Amino acid sequence: MRVVIAGSSGLIGTALVASLRGKGHEVARLVRRAPAGPDEFEWDPPQGSLNDRALRGADAVVNLCGVGIGDKRWSGAYKQKVRDSRITPTEVLAENCAKFQVPTLVNASGINFYGDTGDRVVDETAPVGEGFLAEVCRDWENATSAATSGGVRTIMLRSGVVLSQRGGMLDKLRPLYLMALGGRLGSGRQYFPWISLEDEIAATIHGIENASVSGPVNMVGPAPVTNAQFNSAMARAVHRPAPWAVPGFALKAIIGEFAQEAILTGPRAIPKVLEDTGFVFAHNTIGEALRVAVGR
Repeated sequence: MRVVIAGSSGLIGTALVASLRGKGHEVARLVRRAPAGPDEFEWDPPQGSLNDRALRGADAVVNLCGVGIGDKRWSGAYKQKVRDSRITPTEVLAENCAKFQVPTLVNASGINFYGDTGDRVVDETAPVGEGFLAEVCRDWENATSAATSGGVRTIMLRSGVVLSQRGGMLDKLRPLYLMALGGRLGSGRQYFPWISLEDEIAATIHGIENASVSGPVNMVGPAPVTNAQFNSAMARAVHRPAPWAVPGFALKAIIGEFAQEAILTGPRAIPKVLEDTGFVFAHNTIGEALRVAVGR
């Protein structure tokens, strides 16, 4: 297969390129600079421009574009950047997938689509929740409408926190836990949707290769955990105590609105579509995923 990837330089994109090529697929990368090799094609999402040769003959397009939601404290300008960096590239790719009759579009989204669900279990049939991130995910997914209307099989990857040995959230948490400074956040009862990097990549390829997969897909591990359970598992993985607790009000004061939406609340989501279509997880529990991710 020929797979075109936008957003290939990040944690997930880099691993996805390597895995696809390792399976014998041809990979082309969309870049926002002058191409440095025959596998790269320039595009400019804000201008709506895309090299016509990029999508010709493509079997699938994977869109992973978007600035990190927690990279900076949320201001009005940064929240707009979070939206624009996701929705604009998606619209451009969806229109071009329909134009060039690409069979499959795999588009990133987020598990924050559901907002805070408390103890209520949600699968892909659940409605959109409340909050800024839920609204972004809804509009992000709606931006694929040109592809869907054009007959393109469209998959929306509602990803949880991706656990990896390099990059991502664990890069920030690992040093704290190694110094025995880890602890639960807020009440600890909020759910922490997670998935290992290995399963994130394998599930993405599962969607590309499996014609029965379409629509939203919860990219989370099969055993949901609370923040307190994640904290205990992380402490065991690094062989350190994690006795501390950071009050919710302190997190809100330090981090701002992001803390309330992405740290102190979360959905209790399950990967129903993946399980129903025969995907087999490499890491079924948070303990298994963390033992690999922390490398100890």
